[in-house]
Amino acid sequence: MRVSAYILVGDPNHLRESVASYYDHVDRIVLSYDETRTSWTGTPLPVDECLATIRELDRDGKCVDVPGRFARLDENPLDNDTFQRQNALDAASDGADWVIQLDTDEVMLDPAQFFASLRRADTTGTSGMHYPARWLYSRVAPGRYLEGSTRFWRPAASYPGPLAVRAGTRLRQARQADVPLYRVDLRPWNTDPFHPKKTVVHEVIRPESAVLHYSWVRDHDTIRRKFGWSGHTHDYSRPVVYRRWASRQRHPVRTVLLNPLRRRDWYRLVDVDESKADAS
Repeated sequence: MRVSAYILVGDPNHLRESVASYYDHVDRIVLSYDETRTSWTGTPLPVDECLATIRELDRDGKCVDVPGRFARLDENPLDNDTFQRQNALDAASDGADWVIQLDTDEVMLDPAQFFASLRRADTTGTSGMHYPARWLYSRVAPGRYLEGSTRFWRPAASYPGPLAVRAGTRLRQARQADVPLYRVDLRPWNTDPFHPKKTVVHEVIRPESAVLHYSWVRDHDTIRRKFGWSGHTHDYSRPVVYRRWASRQRHPVRTVLLNPLRRRDWYRLVDVDESKADAS
């Protein structure tokens, strides 16, 4: 089974840890970035800084540059997101059986488990693997984070899209694809509040083997820039989104205790070994 990956180059946060977590397990990594070093919304991105980091890691020469023009300012940012991902996925599909779709702020905590699950998915005839990510919302102290959870503080999976798809897959939106999925979760039933309860789970893993998604773990200036370049900028750029994030970061205990009173957006406090990107 030959496995490739693609990277959307532009976000240096956790880039090194992300690539290092799966580098030894893939045959080829496509580096996709806009030739003008701009985002889907036209804002500047530190592409060259990111490329320099990747060059340092690429000891076996697995990485291949595939630049293009993705800052199409007359298009919806989320359509640009999908367009760039499809371009990168098509390039990564060459000579591969499966393609990893991991963003650079996502770190595999247990690569051996991830690729064991992928091998099992390969035998089922499915075309994508839904593998659970634990979503980190904010760093509230050294090694201490707000993490997305169930209403009553149990670990919850999030699925931004299948983290692995068969070569040649067509994407519907961002990483999402309308293909049969092999579902890995943290319990024998669906733990993602945004997916139906009846979702079938094929395999269960420990929370310590999930992907850790440092999605909104940024300082205040960087989170505002991220909101501006994201494919979801129309939603994230609303002032209330930043104000709520900042308030929850300042008052993490209150945020966690008020879970039962909220209809969604539930959190728990977790410790993360930052030296190893390992969670406890």
